[in-house]
Amino acid sequence: MGIVFMHDVVSVDGFIADDNDEVGPLHEWYFSGDNPITDGGSSFRVSRASALYVREIWDGLGVIVMGRRLFDLVNGWEGHPPAGDHVVVVSHRPKPEGWHPEASYHFVDSIAAAADKAQQLAGPRHVAVNAGEVGSQFLAAGLVDEVAMDVVPVVFGSGRRFFAGVDRQHLLEDPHVVIQGERVLHLRFKVRR
Repeated sequence: MGIVFMHDVVSVDGFIADDNDEVGPLHEWYFSGDNPITDGGSSFRVSRASALYVREIWDGLGVIVMGRRLFDLVNGWEGHPPAGDHVVVVSHRPKPEGWHPEASYHFVDSIAAAADKAQQLAGPRHVAVNAGEVGSQFLAAGLVDEVAMDVVPVVFGSGRRFFAGVDRQHLLEDPHVVIQGERVLHLRFKVRR
């Protein structure tokens, strides 16, 4: 069984989007380098250091877990997630009728159901849970093995928090991955048990 990691791109002051759900410069590093992340026709082009890191993560990823807010904002990436084979959406509303019936997207109404479905679909591969409300609920429930942050040198001041709604302290180990890309710092921390 793979690990479950909470992940997102984040500003230095801890935001994954501004007050209007815009990511501003947070994702510019994904498109400003010379190295493609995938062999296919992807538009993701990053620095060499970031490419090595992101490829390793994406190659091991089986499932992405996201909340309905992000699903609606990106329209579920039109049924083609950037990585992984499956997506689990935590929502009290069902999949939109007729929305990409061929896509392996599964709608569940609780964190527990999302964790179970994601592990079932991922098999030996990893599960990435988007930070924000859903990621924080996974963390609070003790379902996160690692926290992965791609820190971008920008200060938002306000917006959607990486650790949204976290109401108690969670100890992390020292970072076991620290990689400096161009306009991004990749960090991974194991959650202390």
